[in-house]
Amino acid sequence: MGYLCGFIIVGYLVLVLLSLKERLPTGCAKKGVGALFYKMGAYIFRKVHKRDRVKKKALRGRDIRERQLGKKMLLLNPAQKEEEQVSIFYIDRYATVMMIVLGGTLLCLLVWVTGQRAGNLQDGQMLLRNEYGEGDIPITLKAEVEGQDSVETISYVVEEREYTEEEALAFYEEAIERLPEEMLGENDSLEDVRFDLKLPVRMEGNPFHIAWDSSSYHLVNTDGTVQNEELGEPEIVLLTAHFTYLDRKYDYVYYVQVNPPVYTQEEQLRKDLEEEMQRTSEQSKNGRELLLPGEVEQRKVRWEEQKQDGSANLLILVVGAAVVVYLLKEREVDQKIEERKTKLLLDYPEIVNKLTLYMGAGMTVRNAFMKLGEDYRKQEGGEKRYVYEEILIACHELASGRSETEVYDHFGKRCQLQVYRKLCTLLSQNLRKGSNDLFAMLRAEVDEAFRERQKTARKLGEEAGTKLLLPMMLMLCVVMVIIMVPAYFSFGL
Repeated sequence: MGYLCGFIIVGYLVLVLLSLKERLPTGCAKKGVGALFYKMGAYIFRKVHKRDRVKKKALRGRDIRERQLGKKMLLLNPAQKEEEQVSIFYIDRYATVMMIVLGGTLLCLLVWVTGQRAGNLQDGQMLLRNEYGEGDIPITLKAEVEGQDSVETISYVVEEREYTEEEALAFYEEAIERLPEEMLGENDSLEDVRFDLKLPVRMEGNPFHIAWDSSSYHLVNTDGTVQNEELGEPEIVLLTAHFTYLDRKYDYVYYVQVNPPVYTQEEQLRKDLEEEMQRTSEQSKNGRELLLPGEVEQRKVRWEEQKQDGSANLLILVVGAAVVVYLLKEREVDQKIEERKTKLLLDYPEIVNKLTLYMGAGMTVRNAFMKLGEDYRKQEGGEKRYVYEEILIACHELASGRSETEVYDHFGKRCQLQVYRKLCTLLSQNLRKGSNDLFAMLRAEVDEAFRERQKTARKLGEEAGTKLLLPMMLMLCVVMVIIMVPAYFSFGL
């Protein structure tokens, strides 16, 4: 796994060197480290699509998917060239995936290095024990026995070091000297106890477990609680501390009958290995090191620690996340297209109403369009509204000398909604044939547009209510838990 991560990082370095001279489009100019990833994305885009242009000359440099994407991007931002928007989309897509993969690779490499350095097997045959209190060490070993083709995998627990009799006695003497101070609590001395005592069951740095007995439980309990409210005169209470450490205090009996199984050759070998390890562990339990058996059944054993390495699974997750992000990038465009359609529908009544007002005030259709575009242009820094962006394009076409009929037809096609096509048809027919009923038809269209807007708003409200259903159910579950848990415990009492 370490070599794979290294290979990926080297590939990134090579890609950085190859992409240093890449020029980024204006819309994706980045600074700092982000610029490197966008330059790599630009390099990949140029190489991939240059190859596609060579292989797919019949499509004139773009495949069907790119053409569809270009049309969608042009709807979202008509003021920018289609090819430039497509290139920015793919460069951003490639750069995002590159960031995810590099970050995940570095994380995988860190996990792998940590796993390699965390080994406990020393010199191929020596396991290190923890000091007492540091806990046992679970370890997975692979045993390759001479003359045996299969490799035995053994999960073993290296027990923590046990103290000798002399060391345990020293800890006990230390404990009985330290206990009076630790027992005091808020009291000044053990000869003047008025408040609760602290009776520890363990002491820091000491292996003994302590159990307490009291000669007068109604005065001093085993948890150190002092009940002296009804005490008339001083009374002596004997507190007995029972120190327990391994075999220094015995209360242990098991009666288990175990019948030996019939072992296969491999199972017998595994059993012999475990028994030999247990024997050597018993022999060296007072030592700092555990010597693994060098041979079993007169055959040499070579030990190798099987390290825990989760970097492979992590790398799979990273690659999966990169693939998901890559696919979702294109889905974002479709979501923006749907959002554009919704905003166009919501803005339609306003557009028709303004056209009706301007034309009722004596303006021509052309001047009304120019007025709408001019008012929107003055709103610097405001929210982007797609219908007004299309109106600005229509104004530019009118200013460039195109006929009004052609401009209105283009406007309806770019909006891609039936209501706008209907409006543009009314305007075009008025220009071609002339009609005195245009103002009345626009008034009727305003009324119809506001009714449709109410339906659209109602539909959006229903969709919002549906989206809130899951959070409301979760809140209901939380409220049920808050009500039922106290009730349950009160019944238990």
